[in-house]
Amino acid sequence: MTTQADIDREIQAGLDSSREHQPRLDYPAYRSSILRHPTKALQPVDPEGVELWAPCFGHSDVGEAEADLTIQHSGEPQGSRITVSGRVLDGDGRAVPHQLVEIWQANAAGRYAHLRDQHPAPLDPNFSGQGRCLTDADGWYKFTTIQPGPYPWRNHLNAWRPAHIHFSLFGTDFTQRLVTQMYFPGDPLFPLDPIFQSVTDPKAREALIATYEHDLTSPEFSLGYRWDIVLTGSHRTPLDTDEELA
Repeated sequence: MTTQADIDREIQAGLDSSREHQPRLDYPAYRSSILRHPTKALQPVDPEGVELWAPCFGHSDVGEAEADLTIQHSGEPQGSRITVSGRVLDGDGRAVPHQLVEIWQANAAGRYAHLRDQHPAPLDPNFSGQGRCLTDADGWYKFTTIQPGPYPWRNHLNAWRPAHIHFSLFGTDFTQRLVTQMYFPGDPLFPLDPIFQSVTDPKAREALIATYEHDLTSPEFSLGYRWDIVLTGSHRTPLDTDEELA
């Protein structure tokens, strides 16, 4: 006979397993996680009040051209073109259609078009590093962009972030926003990066790394990378817990 205690243990085991797949909120090597992680119990808030202060990206419908970060200015951006595509799925492997997907990233030299980023790498006047699209009926998204470069950050001496692209996904409202990062295969900085290593489960870390996709590669134009995003369940994509510039 199954008791309530047995049910509670199963629920707790599922919660513990889910936490192992997500970034540690208090990962000592990632210094700001120690300073910023929640230390008090969560408090209920009015969702409508939260939405009044939530970010709003754009004042018009999402256009097809917004998914191509290489054509947003008058000239060609510097760096190697890449195509990044994949599916947004739920925990049962079902497609999530018409999902707003936004990305932002550093340029080929490893610098963001942002006032907070002042490290001595060149800005690219033809690359803003921001784009968005909606998933299609089968949950597919697709971006054309530039291969981002690694960049230094001041977490510790000689700290460098692996090349990555930030992803943001919205549910039905701003309070359901999820943020994560996509990395590129074979990066030698993985073992040295506390943000990447804060996902302590090796299999969960692998879920953050895109795969090279030759069929997605365009001849003489761009390399192709496939990266699927799973929103729920035990195999969900690890999510950022701290929306920093890094």
